[in-house]
Order: sequence, then C-alpha cells, then structure tokens
Amino acid sequence: MYLINVPKIVQILKKDLIWKIPVKEKKIYLTFDDGPDQEITPKVLDILDTYKCKATFFCTGSKVQKNPDLIPEILAMGHSIGNHSYSHLNGSKTSTVLYLADVAECTEILSTKLFRPPYGRLTSQQTKELKKNYHIIMWSVLPGDFDERLSKQTCLKRAIKFTRKGSIIVFHDNKKGQDNMLYTLPRFIEHFRDSGYTFESVTEQLIDQIKAGRK
Repeated sequence: MYLINVPKIVQILKKDLIWKIPVKEKKIYLTFDDGPDQEITPKVLDILDTYKCKATFFCTGSKVQKNPDLIPEILAMGHSIGNHSYSHLNGSKTSTVLYLADVAECTEILSTKLFRPPYGRLTSQQTKELKKNYHIIMWSVLPGDFDERLSKQTCLKRAIKFTRKGSIIVFHDNKKGQDNMLYTLPRFIEHFRDSGYTFESVTEQLIDQIKAGRK
C-alpha cells in the first residue's frame, strides 16, 4: 500500500521534512531512487540529456560501490546526488542506532546532505537525529513505477494527474521499475515541457534557502 499523492495534512504535520519546492515558476523536480544501476541509470541520463532536464539521484551506498563510475557521470551532467542509505533499510523496522549507522556508511561514500529514507519510513527519533546533519527530502508524487501490477499507461496517467508546480516526483532507476519508468519518463517530460515547465534538480543550496525562508 502506498500513497500516490501525499495529503496536505501529512505535509503539515511533518513540516520539518521537504515534500515539495515552493516556487511560483513552472518547475518540477524529478528524482530517482534505488540506483545507480549499470544498465538503467545510463538510459535515464540519456533521456534527461535529450530533453535538457536536471534531476536528483538518491543512491544506495551498496550500489554506488558496485557502479562507482556512474556517480561522476551523473554529476558531470549537472544532476545532484542524494543519500538513500547504504543497504536500503526500512526505518520503521530498524533500531535507530543501526539505521543511523547505515546512513552514515553511505555518507562515507557520497558527500551530500540530501537524504531520502527508503520506503519513506522513519521513526520520530530517527528523524530528530537525521535532521542534525541532513536535509530530509520526501516527495509529493509517487506514481508507482515499481508496482509490477501497474500498467505503463496507468503509471503515466498518475504521474501527470497529480503533478503541480514545485512537485517532487519519484521514479526508480532499478530493474524492478524499469519498464514502467522508461515508458513514463519521456512522455511525462514531453507533456509538461509542452505546457512550459522546466525540470530542475534539488540541491543543498536550494533547501538551505527554503529553510532560511521559514525562519
């Protein structure tokens, strides 16, 4: 069970997390979780390059170690990198000590303050501790490319239906979601590009500015 569109009440109750980017311009923030993958990530990079889009890749440390050459390539193309833990643990099923150690292990490989919890699951204690060193980036739209029961067409329809200015949308550059993602991504970009939208990456500087504006 997963929420395609995060309700506003959740965003309000957990306002210390980043759910969307407050912008007046027509901007969308593409993000990719669970990579990098030696076969799929390059395909994503090619699509993004074709449409001149920027994105943010939330990477797991264990996969970065298997595919170290992909990180410099992602950065060289103007995208940003985020921490998605080392071994993709579910925070609600993991002790805080073990969870924080797993995130820190990824930090030793990737130098970034951007963090996205796998499955979007964190306990209040984990959140409290992580906020000391990271910007916790959640999302506003989860079309479900990882859902093997979902058709490509439905994945695309969901992505388009719930996306607004400032939306942070999650796709996955892994094998499980590749069919839905590779079908949806270019069509999603074309739909919004034709309506005047641009696609930007989430950066540490951007989040610093947002948080400063909240004070």
